[in-house]
Amino acid sequence: MNPESRTGERKASAAAFPKQYRLTRTDEFSSVFGFRRALKSRHFLLHYRIRAAGEGDGARLGVVVAKRLLKRAFDRNLVKRLGREHFRLLRQRLPARDLVLRLAVKPKPLDRRALAEEIRGLLGKMISPER
Repeated sequence: MNPESRTGERKASAAAFPKQYRLTRTDEFSSVFGFRRALKSRHFLLHYRIRAAGEGDGARLGVVVAKRLLKRAFDRNLVKRLGREHFRLLRQRLPARDLVLRLAVKPKPLDRRALAEEIRGLLGKMISPER
């Protein structure tokens, strides 16, 4: 089966992570950081900004992992991949927010399961109605 429709547009599955759900430009990240709302966990800060009605629906995600916290690109990419994966799985349930997941504290040791659980917990807090 061809994933492209007759008009040549690709159909995104419900669990995909297409570009429309990503924060890509510097000013998009700046607007989220400027809103000054965040949830905190042991290693991460989840900054968020409510999206206006004209900005589209659904949540969008950006991930920031500083080189000073994780020196190896392999480790930084792992954290980014975990963030994107859990966002992708929960995106349908998230409210219309711009989110930036930022590693704030260097994890010692780098435990993939613990970090994944922490990210899942932060995104789960965004699903609750009071946020």
